[in-house]
Amino acid sequence: MNILERAKAPTPKFFRILRSIGLALLGISGSIVASPVILPTAVVTAAGYVAVAGGVISAISQITVDDKAKKEIENLNKARDGN
Repeated sequence: MNILERAKAPTPKFFRILRSIGLALLGISGSIVASPVILPTAVVTAAGYVAVAGGVISAISQITVDDKAKKEIENLNKARDGN
């Protein structure tokens, strides 16, 4: 299974929730980093680290595959004669 097939395959519910949390972290930290207001260096640095963590969480969660659901989809795509 290559990376494109993994990205298109069904994702388990836990990892869909985790992906959403990662995207939220990425969005919030991105807005902090891009803020036109002068913020303390520690806040901007922490936001950068949170952005990286959110991106990694989202990417890993996206390529996690639900094998049970994937097998059900493969069975639906088989020919009717059982081959």
